[in-house]
Amino acid sequence: MTRQNLRNLLSSTAVLRRTLSPNPNFQLYLAAKCPSSSSFCPPSPPTFLENHRLFPSPGLDFLGRRISGKIFISSQSVPDVHAKCWNCNAKAEAAPFLVCQSCRCIQPMDHSVDYFQIYGLEKKYDIEDHNLERKYKDWQKQLHPDLVHSKSEKEKEYAADQSARVIDAYRTLSKPLSRAIYVLKLEGVNVDEEETISELDLLAEIMEIRESVEEAADSQALNKIRSEMQEKLKHLSILFANAYHNRNFGEAVNTIRRMRYYERVIEEIVRRL
Repeated sequence: MTRQNLRNLLSSTAVLRRTLSPNPNFQLYLAAKCPSSSSFCPPSPPTFLENHRLFPSPGLDFLGRRISGKIFISSQSVPDVHAKCWNCNAKAEAAPFLVCQSCRCIQPMDHSVDYFQIYGLEKKYDIEDHNLERKYKDWQKQLHPDLVHSKSEKEKEYAADQSARVIDAYRTLSKPLSRAIYVLKLEGVNVDEEETISELDLLAEIMEIRESVEEAADSQALNKIRSEMQEKLKHLSILFANAYHNRNFGEAVNTIRRMRYYERVIEEIVRRL
């Protein structure tokens, strides 16, 4: 089916509301007036619903945690750069407060320190990935279990919490989509996954891509599609960066929603490889 036919088919308000929703529990229903001769609409409704839904989310957020439909990130506050050590009451002059410089005790996790501060990065969307990876490895060396095995149970627990947050921060900042969601969260802008976008062209394109993925003969064909999706994501990433820089948060959120569709295509391809 051509993209024009798909657009015509999806012009129904009810269909648009269902198909454009990223809700992971949602199924794609088409109007009853579907050409019986089209291979896109087989006569058996169960088969159609199974084979022609948009890439559904597996019910996890971008960090692998169970979600209920919306993206939640812990609120950030102004960090206290003079936090005191729980053991000796010495003050820390710089965040994040991992190890007390006086008694060398591992400190509890400080939720007021945001992910950019953890990695010593400027709070902006465009970051240098190689610096992020290098600092991530440095953090993990400091938090390695072999280095804290002789510590008290309390400090071991603190080290485990710190390590988990360092990993969480790395996964969030290392990917354009999750980083985009996070920088908006720091601006007080929440991204609601249940809100829809009214772009029939995008929907028709994604459905065409999905068919291409299903019909791909081998891994080479799948990797070719993945490369195309990655290029589209790069383009959208630039659009988001411009919108974010200009504080056009409405356009930034819309760009994130478009990025999600291409990201799900990539996730589906990875599952098939």
